[in-house]
Amino acid sequence: MSNPVTTLAQPSVPSAGSVPRLRTPRRHSPGRPRRSVLLTVLTGLILLYSLVPLAWLIISATKTQEGLAHSFGLWFNGDFALWDNIRETFTYSDGVFTRWLLNTVLYVVVGAGGATLLAVLGGYALAKFKFPGKRGVFAVVIGAVAVPGTALAVPTFLMFSKMGLTDTPWSVIIPSLISPFGLYLMWVFASEAVPDELLEAARIDGAGELRTFFQVVLPLLAPGIVTVSLFTMVATWNNYFLPLIMLKDPDWYPLTLGLNSWNAQAATAGGTPVFNLVITGSLITILPLIAAFLLLQKYWQSGLAAGSVKE
Repeated sequence: MSNPVTTLAQPSVPSAGSVPRLRTPRRHSPGRPRRSVLLTVLTGLILLYSLVPLAWLIISATKTQEGLAHSFGLWFNGDFALWDNIRETFTYSDGVFTRWLLNTVLYVVVGAGGATLLAVLGGYALAKFKFPGKRGVFAVVIGAVAVPGTALAVPTFLMFSKMGLTDTPWSVIIPSLISPFGLYLMWVFASEAVPDELLEAARIDGAGELRTFFQVVLPLLAPGIVTVSLFTMVATWNNYFLPLIMLKDPDWYPLTLGLNSWNAQAATAGGTPVFNLVITGSLITILPLIAAFLLLQKYWQSGLAAGSVKE
């Protein structure tokens, strides 16, 4: 009796034409980042939102007072009056715009410069020295960052009024010297940018604390210093509410308050509208800020990125 032969089913081999093609995943090299249509659209909208007001300001500064009322806002008028507007801005009302510009420069140099210096000194001390109450100082700094400046404006006015400092430049300069955010930023930056081993080496070599700070620490803190100075400079340059409640004498007005007084002339009885001068003055006002950001851009970007990557 013959044994049954067991046959195993062999899998059928498909022909070459019927083999399905597998989709290979697209690889993105570091030089060619992945493109996102949604991100591109959002970036374009943000860019448009940022540039349209600037374009309107530049175009409107080239128009006369009559041309502002009889032309489209985002297109030029027949008469190009930019140079006449600039000349009239500096000569209108006995050249008070120049006084406002110098006042603003004074508030920025003394107020923002002093705030940057105090933030650098305080941030370095909090980052590299140990002392009792350090946690309490940290809590106070964080709390001060969370408090808006407008909430402190009225108490500050009452305090300066008791001291007889209102309607003086000190009523704007002294509050500008305090920058909780700048102090916190320098605290974080100094913790990452200044190695403890470098400080110990300088002290072993016989360098005192002042020499160590000025010759060793300051070069390392340069990006953070530029970043803090930019923030404090912009905040002081654009400060409006504090001078509004502190100052009554127009001779001590900053640019923000002075241009607002020109703008309010149209609403007063017998006042002459000078909207073309307000717009031209606003354009002149933002030019120093744009120049500062462009000149210090590389330091500013490196200062913001400091501490984001740990080795």
